[in-house]
Amino acid sequence: MILITPKEEDLGKRLDFFATEILGVSRAFTHKLIEKGKVKVNLETEKPSYHVRAGDKIAIDFDPKKIKIPSIKMPIIYEDDDCIVISKPAGVLSHNKGEYNPEATVATWLHQKLEARGQSLENVFPNSKLQTSNSRQGIVHRLDRGTSGVMIAAKNEQALKWLQKQFSQRKVKKSYVALVQGVPEPSEAVIDMPIERHPRTPKIFRVGTGGKPAITVYKTLKSNSKYSFLELSPHTGRTHQLRVHMKQLGHAIVGDELYGGESADRLYLHAKTLEITLPNKERKVFESPVPALFNNKMKV
Repeated sequence: MILITPKEEDLGKRLDFFATEILGVSRAFTHKLIEKGKVKVNLETEKPSYHVRAGDKIAIDFDPKKIKIPSIKMPIIYEDDDCIVISKPAGVLSHNKGEYNPEATVATWLHQKLEARGQSLENVFPNSKLQTSNSRQGIVHRLDRGTSGVMIAAKNEQALKWLQKQFSQRKVKKSYVALVQGVPEPSEAVIDMPIERHPRTPKIFRVGTGGKPAITVYKTLKSNSKYSFLELSPHTGRTHQLRVHMKQLGHAIVGDELYGGESADRLYLHAKTLEITLPNKERKVFESPVPALFNNKMKV
């Protein structure tokens, strides 16, 4: 049971929005909790649209800390007192997507690792509203579930802010490799196409004039009659940027069925290198080897 007295900045918020912020879950999941009577205001059940008032006592009958999250192993490329760099396997989420999910993710792996060393989330990330095994504390940036490769995470709040600032200021250099359908012409170019959320299918994105600027540099490393092996360097960090840009060019990434790619055993997109300045002020380049599957696919 979680008991909360709203702060001044929370007054006037809808109950579903307020509970969502507290729990770190999706609003849809919060709605279910409210409908089941798991969220009460002054011991009474209210509608999701109820507006939080001064003096309210809000009780939420849900505690993610009691839910067991499976343990997973993660290949470590580098680690110090402030951060950890891993080679994320394809199929693993970077963190939960907002709704409650008892699945092992990079975030849960990091939290379990910190706690095993006696470091509680409350101490290393003190400004988070609720520290739970289903939250995303420490996650600096994300890779899609299907994307493998190099990823950096923070082990404390100060390091998290330092690293995130570099991503927001575009001081991080990233390169990916991808296997795409067909042979792009020209063999290398700059893609400068804005990306927006699809109005009819909010879970996917598209190139659109109303979107945010998105720039990708691509270079063909090798190709055959069916596939091309590309190096992709995003200069911006839009959601699904590389996948959307390649679809727009008519050369969808193999395995990317969401964006028109042919069916395959995985998404053939891999984060190969990451160049960033660590909290200790050292500029480093980290690399994750390209899975053998990529070259094997080129031989088909």
